Order: sequence, then structure tokens, then C-alpha cells
Amino acid sequence: MEFIPPDLSRYAADHTSPEPEVLRQLNRETHVKVLSPRMLSGHVQGRLLSLFSKMLQPQRILEIGTYTGYSALCLAEGLAEGGKVITIDVNEELETMSRSYAEKAGLADKIEFRTGKAAGIIPGLDETFDLVFIDADKASYGLYYDLIFDKVRPGGLIIADNVLWSGKVVQPEATKNDKELRAILLFNSRIQEDTRVENILLPVRDGLMVIRKK
Repeated sequence: MEFIPPDLSRYAADHTSPEPEVLRQLNRETHVKVLSPRMLSGHVQGRLLSLFSKMLQPQRILEIGTYTGYSALCLAEGLAEGGKVITIDVNEELETMSRSYAEKAGLADKIEFRTGKAAGIIPGLDETFDLVFIDADKASYGLYYDLIFDKVRPGGLIIADNVLWSGKVVQPEATKNDKELRAILLFNSRIQEDTRVENILLPVRDGLMVIRKK
């Protein structure tokens, strides 16, 4: 996913609000102890998620794909009074780490952790969401979109991560052996053609598709 020149990435980070200390610690521990640390949202993307949340001041956020909890903490920063983030991940081994950092950040009472397959959990959520962040298995992006769409209020946001797939979305030959890339291309095309929404694809890190439900 490192297709943006490193010097530009550094310049962007240098001109972005600082990463809060607890997130800096989580970032470092994830890179030291956890496999595939590049899955972490990181400084610049994390500040963007926080900014979206602060602008929207949501009561309810749904995150599909917790990983070590970095993005959940960023999203929780903008919650309205009494608001909550529900975050889902299939990997129960990382939940202890995620919970510990929620405690350190003073946000434990605002984040509800759910462990299991998102496709099985989402239908049982009796909530109306202001913001949904999708950052899980790419082959299921279309399914997750279908499952959550009617649960998002008009004017609410759906944000999907990794929609540039390391820049391979403009490399047709790469689809031959990349099932996840094919799923991302289908998802991006589907969103572009969906008249129920307005959308913008932001080339931030590995690409964020920001979708506003009309």
C-alpha cells in the first residue's frame, strides 16, 4: 500500500495534527508485536477519521474490522454525549490489546467490542448509525454494504478503506491472480453507480471511499 512517495507521506504527516500519545504507543506496539502492522490506520488516516467524526458528532458508529483498535479510538474522539462505537472483529486474540488501549485513552465506556463474523452480527444490531467504517475482508465489502445500508440514517457516512489496493486498481493485469483486487474494483464501480448516495474516493494512504447516504 506504500504507493505514495515516502517524502510526500512524510510531508503530509508533518503538516497534520500530531498523533495523540496513546495512539502513538498503540501504533508502536502493533508494529512490534502484531502480524501485518500495515493494516493499522496510522497517523494521517487516523486524524482524518477523527476529523470526520468530530464534524458529524455521531451518536452511533459501526466499525467492521477492529484489528488492534486504532481506528476505533480515532472515531470515538468525535462521539456526541452518550455516543458509542460498536466495533466487530473475527480475531479474538487481539481484543485484550484493543480493550487495554481503550482504557488508556479513557474511551472504554464509549467502545463496545463484538467478536465474531460481521455478516452474522450486523443483522442483529438494532441501531441506526451515523457513521460506518468498513475495513475488513475485501471480498465481503459488497455484502457489508448491503447489510448496513438500511441501518445508516439519511445524511450518514459510510467509509471504506483500502479502495486503491496499493495502486493496483489502475493495473488491469493485476486482477488475474488477485481475488481481493477484483472485489475492490467491483465495489468501487458499484458505489459510483449507486444513485442513493454521493461519494468521493480520497487518495489517502491506501484509498478511502467516502459515501454519503442521500
